[in-house]
Amino acid sequence: MNVRRLIPVTATAVAVSLGLVTLSACGGSSTAADNKNGDGADKLNVIASFYPMQYLAEEIGGDKVAVTPLTKPGVEPHDLELKPKQTAELSDADLIVYLKGLQPAVDEAVKQSGAKATVDATSLTKLESHGTGAGGHEHGEGEEHGDEHGHAEKEEAGHEGHGHGHDEAGSDPHVWLDPVKYAEIAKGVGKALEKADPDNAATYQKNTDTLVGKLDGLDTAFKNGLKNTTTKTFITTHSAFGYLAERYGLEQEGISGVDPESEPSPARIKQLQKIAKEDKVSTVFFETLASDRTARTLAADTGLKTDVLDPLEGITDKSKGSDYIEVMQSNLDALKKALGAK
Repeated sequence: MNVRRLIPVTATAVAVSLGLVTLSACGGSSTAADNKNGDGADKLNVIASFYPMQYLAEEIGGDKVAVTPLTKPGVEPHDLELKPKQTAELSDADLIVYLKGLQPAVDEAVKQSGAKATVDATSLTKLESHGTGAGGHEHGEGEEHGDEHGHAEKEEAGHEGHGHGHDEAGSDPHVWLDPVKYAEIAKGVGKALEKADPDNAATYQKNTDTLVGKLDGLDTAFKNGLKNTTTKTFITTHSAFGYLAERYGLEQEGISGVDPESEPSPARIKQLQKIAKEDKVSTVFFETLASDRTARTLAADTGLKTDVLDPLEGITDKSKGSDYIEVMQSNLDALKKALGAK
């Protein structure tokens, strides 16, 4: 499969240094006395912007850290608005783990806080630019679609100007959906924890190695599971799966671009109907944290099935799994079924 990549955005250098104290896991302010682990040492207080960053901090930090997520379960992270108390307490964090370009409110709050102990996940791997389509189609309508990929991009998808989507140069922030890139980020977060808490560096290194091993196994499962399929194209409401598509030779067709709540144009719907027919698409995917109305309407109009493909921006009781690994395995199962894996 010839998967066409757009120009990667060069990663910036990560700056990590030791900070002070922040929120406890229950969301209130804490003191050192509030955060004692079993051996009597103070826990490192970490603020994580949303679930994928929280998962890394918890898996790598183990019982040596107290992790406070800024985004509560069930909240669409793009729409997050921070309370004044949350913003104020960022400056007291031992470590802030966030992903620049996904949540403008968090980016601005971190900047204003002056916190030095921060890890921007986008500085730990290379970002790329993805539009509504990732992987590239040639359906012979490049003039109508408006770009070299033959697809509706920014104007038709309506994903510009929504205030959440992309870092500089239009880079796609959804890197955690590629297990390989997520493993790169995990290693960087592990190094940051080691620097912030040298006394427990060996624990963080061990936990990092264990997590990277799990992600390597997940990568292998995706490679093997999607190696031989009837079609390589999948349609999804949220164009969050560009990295995953490129990693495994698939072609993502997003209905609404990177903004899960934006409305596609009639022209885009027409294009998707054509692509679905030509590429033998069987399923339109929707997600758990955004409306499924558009996906179900498109599916009904084209006689397609619907299913969940979870962008893993948060874990709720609707999630098909209790953590990142389990939900990604559910995503793999859904893709194998939809794509006709053999």
